[in-house]
Amino acid sequence: MSDEELAKDLGPLAALTIGVGTMIGAGIFVLPGTAVLRAGPLAALTFVLGGMIAIFTALSASELGTAMPKSGGAYFYINKALGPLFGSISGWANWLGLAFASAFYMYGLGEYVNTLVGASALSVGPIFLEAAQVIGLVGALLFIAINYVGAKETGGLQIVIVLMLLGILGLFTVVGLLNADIESLRPLAPPGAMGEVLPVTAIVFVSYLGFVQITSVAEEIKDPGRNLPRAVIGSVVLVTVVYGLFLLVLLAAVPNELVSGNDTAVVDAAQLLFGQYSIFGFELGVVGWGLLLFGGLLATASSANASILSSSRINFAMGREKIVTPDLNEIHERFGTPYRSIAVTGGLILVFLIGGNLELLATAGSVLHLVVYGLLNLALIVMREAEPPGYDPDFEVPLYPLVPVIGAITSFALIVYIEPRVIALSAGLVAFAALWYFGYARNHVESRGVLASWILDRSEEIPDLAVSAATSVQPEGDDYRVMVPLSNPATQKHLITLAAAIANQRNGTVVAVNIANVPDQTSLEAARDRGAYDAARDLLERSQADAETLGVEVETHVVLSHRGFEEIFDAARTFGADITVMGWGEDPHGSPGRAESALDELAYDLPCDFLVYRDRGYDPSRILVPTAGGPASDLSAAVARTLRSEFDSTVTLLHVADDEVAGRAFIEEWAEAHELADAELRIETGDVEAAIERAAKDSTMLVIGATERGLLSRLVRGSLVLDVLYDVDCSVLLAERKHERGLRERLFGSSTGDSRRDAGGGD
Repeated sequence: MSDEELAKDLGPLAALTIGVGTMIGAGIFVLPGTAVLRAGPLAALTFVLGGMIAIFTALSASELGTAMPKSGGAYFYINKALGPLFGSISGWANWLGLAFASAFYMYGLGEYVNTLVGASALSVGPIFLEAAQVIGLVGALLFIAINYVGAKETGGLQIVIVLMLLGILGLFTVVGLLNADIESLRPLAPPGAMGEVLPVTAIVFVSYLGFVQITSVAEEIKDPGRNLPRAVIGSVVLVTVVYGLFLLVLLAAVPNELVSGNDTAVVDAAQLLFGQYSIFGFELGVVGWGLLLFGGLLATASSANASILSSSRINFAMGREKIVTPDLNEIHERFGTPYRSIAVTGGLILVFLIGGNLELLATAGSVLHLVVYGLLNLALIVMREAEPPGYDPDFEVPLYPLVPVIGAITSFALIVYIEPRVIALSAGLVAFAALWYFGYARNHVESRGVLASWILDRSEEIPDLAVSAATSVQPEGDDYRVMVPLSNPATQKHLITLAAAIANQRNGTVVAVNIANVPDQTSLEAARDRGAYDAARDLLERSQADAETLGVEVETHVVLSHRGFEEIFDAARTFGADITVMGWGEDPHGSPGRAESALDELAYDLPCDFLVYRDRGYDPSRILVPTAGGPASDLSAAVARTLRSEFDSTVTLLHVADDEVAGRAFIEEWAEAHELADAELRIETGDVEAAIERAAKDSTMLVIGATERGLLSRLVRGSLVLDVLYDVDCSVLLAERKHERGLRERLFGSSTGDSRRDAGGGD
């Protein structure tokens, strides 16, 4: 499926109102009662403090949004910067957080409608739904359908709703100012109120979930470099001013007792204030009550509408990056919207609305978004420090790095003040997102993120623990990684050519590593200072040029180590190798990049597949593959197919059997199963080693499975494979699969029959 794109049909006002419309909802019409009950007049401070915390993340989001105006917003930036593991966490947290918030808004909508019409509760079997939930479900279905139609229609509706809402709130504020009494704000901090400021801020922070969601539709905003920062930062500033001023006026104009603990405090306050006035003898209390009730309906509706819009775009972006199935990217032929994504998001909202209560929905949305906001600030730091190609924002955060550091700290710290059971629920969802990555997404995503690339590119300077951590979470859907330990300039080109051929067939990357062996008496830092690092880097630069000539991507790493051959295994783990291609020279001491005496070490656990190459001239034109179906024969066949595809090689399959008819039947079946049915088949009887030696005279390269014998069996009884390799004149490629062995196998190996099956002989 090709990448789908979304039309740029949201103007600056529509973008601004997505943020404002999402935020002006529960913050004004549902939560003041709870805030005043716990913090008294300091409730106004909690809303302002929430806005101040939000503004740091708003600045970071603005820079990232102008640099990468992609659908998905915070999720996309975190995935790009921190990698797909954190991308999965932020994507699920943002998506589910908005779904929780949308359900919360629709629940609030239901409360206000119920105040107006007095609906009845509903019981269906074991499920009991309050009247507000029933009304909220109907409202949710309506707004899901609106978003299904398209962002253009949604943006237009959002403008109308927000402008009407601001007008109603403005009228209330004017009336409130006319009746304000500063004495109503005293005591400003009732006993115990100061200790409630941060916990209440954590509760009301659900009111600030809208500003980052503007970046979720960045792909649809006209001139995002200019309009996106204005919309993001402007929405936070505007809403913070509205919240702070409105709460102060509310508490100064009516008795605090009327507001404290009252879910419909705004409506009741309006009835009281407007009731003091009349026109032609008609008391305006009912008018004030109706206006603010209508305002509550608009506020909760606009919040839900904008949240559904943004959450479906996040889900769309997750599908595009393969965190979830790309099938969710299906664009509706008529409306041009990701209709499957909207449908899934809508389904989650309905489930949460049925199963949750008002407080749970609000606080769960807050915690999950605070996680996302903290990661988003870290993402900005990574992008600034790594300076990846193409990162050129039109807007830059002032006072860097202070702004993103404060943004990250305050976002994560505020979570502490939320109810423990909600934190536990959210932590479970975050853990699910991490497990989802390792269980599903890791096998599908392809990009490992800027942070991992930055760490691996500086592996010589960064602690091994950080390099290993970056490698251990790399996506398995990422490029195939072929590691080549290099030490000998005379043979490095052949090894690179072989590795490049394998990488090219898998659209993979060659990882060239020089393991410079440092005497125990010399510290690694001293070896670096004496030029060991520079000498190794020269060899790698030559190998990089050779590989790039062959058209494959190359990474280069220098490892200074006191150890010899065993360092290759650690390097394979550290750099996430899928297969290691290493040389086998005449030096029997197992120096890095050589494998003769070190072949015994292959009896230990292998972190990846290994190909050990004995170079007698690189010529893959005529390849011989002896086999009898042993454990490493699958890898031998895969290598032969790769070389045939890359170099148009002729492949000969050799099988040595006691019965020629049975042997031919076996090799034909084996060739068919390993996609080598068109290879030349050669059946011989007698001694296996002699048969391989005879067949190898007509070949330029022998590809053979490594013996399964272990360390002591090699030393005491010798090795079939090594005997053969010394006798043939062509180059040899010894193949062994990744595996784990127990202590007995490490010491004594397995049966002799295993050796014969790998080498080409039957039992």
